[in-house]
Amino acid sequence: MSVHMHWFLPTYGDSRNLMAGGHGSSMSGDRPATLRYLNQIAAAAEASGFESVLTPTGAWCEDAWLTTAMLIDTTESLKFLVALRPGLISPTLAAQMAATFQWQSQGRLLLNVVTGGEDHEQRTFGDFLDKNQRYARCGEYLDVLLRLWAGNGPVDFEGEYIRVENAQLQRIPDPVPPLFFGGSSPAAGTVASRYCDTYLTWGEPPSAVADKIAWIRGLADIQGRTLDYGIRLHVISRDTSAEAWAEADRLLSGLNPATVEKAQQSLARSGSEGQRRMVELHGGGSAYAAGKDARSLEVSPNLWAGVGLVRGGAGTALVGSHEEVADRIAEYAEIGLDHFVLSGYPHLEEAYRFGEGVRPILERRGLLAPTAPRAGELSGSTAFLPSAH
Repeated sequence: MSVHMHWFLPTYGDSRNLMAGGHGSSMSGDRPATLRYLNQIAAAAEASGFESVLTPTGAWCEDAWLTTAMLIDTTESLKFLVALRPGLISPTLAAQMAATFQWQSQGRLLLNVVTGGEDHEQRTFGDFLDKNQRYARCGEYLDVLLRLWAGNGPVDFEGEYIRVENAQLQRIPDPVPPLFFGGSSPAAGTVASRYCDTYLTWGEPPSAVADKIAWIRGLADIQGRTLDYGIRLHVISRDTSAEAWAEADRLLSGLNPATVEKAQQSLARSGSEGQRRMVELHGGGSAYAAGKDARSLEVSPNLWAGVGLVRGGAGTALVGSHEEVADRIAEYAEIGLDHFVLSGYPHLEEAYRFGEGVRPILERRGLLAPTAPRAGELSGSTAFLPSAH
């Protein structure tokens, strides 16, 4: 059983503290998302053995396509899991952009399809469809995209939302980028099961994730398709469990009650089913308001809902010793997860912590293939972890 490990590229900025916003709300960090800093994170992810970096999309972050294109030449093997919002550009143009990216990067593009969960943010981009309409359009969009990538001649398509005539590409992407897709609503399940390669969920307890996998797998079986499954999580991994939970307490203590209240008011208006499930895990911030410690937000062994107090989207973190974090990853893998998309505050240091602390354990357990050292790479430990010797 081998899994795929991915990291996150915070194109809105980074911080040593929990950052408020995202998922349709403004967001920024005290480490600006300059190209120089993003290059450091990409290099850390590559050196730590991550397969790719996920890049977000929205009015609150830098453009995913442009940012990752600028990182191609400063990385060697790292892939880019680029967010694609169907409907904001034509499917023919998106298919062409993907083909160009694959050619220039030598096949290092993956795509994360983001249908768009917040009506108010979609309207800022000129998109006035409601949620169900967006998913219906997304299905038509991906239908055209995949037909173009198949390269079987000109594509004519006339749907309710998408129409193209005699569309074709001069270059077919090689390989065709795998499509990642997340969503917890019935409409999302219909589109995911028909078009995506990997279904992604935000970090919920294993039993809830197992139910989601069974749901999508059942829909995919009807389509005669087999999918991979993945999870999006933050991670706080340390030499000991006590150190990890102390860090979670530090992050929690740095939150301003007014910031939590404002974030929860914003998230309560979300039309996203996945976001509703994230809010349910921490009870809308009630534990924080009661002044409890970080462990009060442990919703499953080593699964902490504290991030979701202020951050939209992925709101849970794996917290524990390196062995405990590896245990939880193994547990998720046992129920059928193939891809783990991780992040941590700050993303630069935490990439090394995971790569040097957790990854060797996963390799020993046979969940990851050992990373091959690359020529010219420095040996020894980083400044972020004590020497094992």
